[in-house]
Amino acid sequence: MTFWRYSSGMSEKTRRATIYLDSELHRALRLKAADTEYSISELVNEAVRESLSEDADDLAVFDERAHEPSLTFEAVVKDLRRRGRL
Repeated sequence: MTFWRYSSGMSEKTRRATIYLDSELHRALRLKAADTEYSISELVNEAVRESLSEDADDLAVFDERAHEPSLTFEAVVKDLRRRGRL
């Protein structure tokens, strides 16, 4: 994970939010925070950032492939059989 740290705790760019975590997830975050140099907020921020980044990557790929021809299921199966994959 690549963490984005603020040098003096909270910055003007941070916003407070109330979230509700499963008790086991909260315990795991507390333990991870205690075991690392990161706060629970930093761990959660990084996990959300990473998840949103994956979504953005997926959307970019969809945009890149938007103009590719569509294939029917039957055509895909036929091609796989022709190539000995099925």
